Amino acid sequence: MKERLPLWAQGWLDTIMPISEVLLIVLVAWLVQRVIRGIARRLVARRGLPPEMATVMRRLSATLLASAAVLLILERMGVSGMVLWTAFTGFAAVGAVAFFAAWSVLSNIFCTVLIFSTRLFRLYDHIEVLENGEKPGLKGRVVDINLIYTTLQEIEADARDGGSVLQVPNSMFFQRTVRRWRGNEVPPRWLAPPDAGSVA
Repeated sequence: MKERLPLWAQGWLDTIMPISEVLLIVLVAWLVQRVIRGIARRLVARRGLPPEMATVMRRLSATLLASAAVLLILERMGVSGMVLWTAFTGFAAVGAVAFFAAWSVLSNIFCTVLIFSTRLFRLYDHIEVLENGEKPGLKGRVVDINLIYTTLQEIEADARDGGSVLQVPNSMFFQRTVRRWRGNEVPPRWLAPPDAGSVA
């Protein structure tokens, strides 16, 4: 087929083909990611999948697709598969050592999976982490859940800006008793004004 092209096009063919292959790989990865996002939306809408699990599924699929696309692009650029495999195993070994060194981080990641699967609480729930029995502890509205922390927005009666923000390690929720109120239901005693004391 190359011989049938004009002489001026034959010189450009070796440059155009790799670029078009790279663009095709990126386009296919983008389309697959769009399909996965659509499937995740349908699972949330029709099957009752928690939105947090859909977010994790989208992020995980995006990471895997991006990694696969980079490997395919590097292969099209002439990088050997053996070199890629050697580099991957080397990085995996270093990563494994780093993960074992950061055991508390692994614990928080595992507790994140448990929070999503057991539905201990969800976004926008109001929760309170009790220290001992009925002793008050950390409390607030869940505004974000990531792999390491859960972000709580404190709600105080006298705070005009909505209170401060707490980042609680996810492993703490499995070491303490957690009290929860669903959705936008605010516990009445959180909004009660503080005692002003007796006026003489």
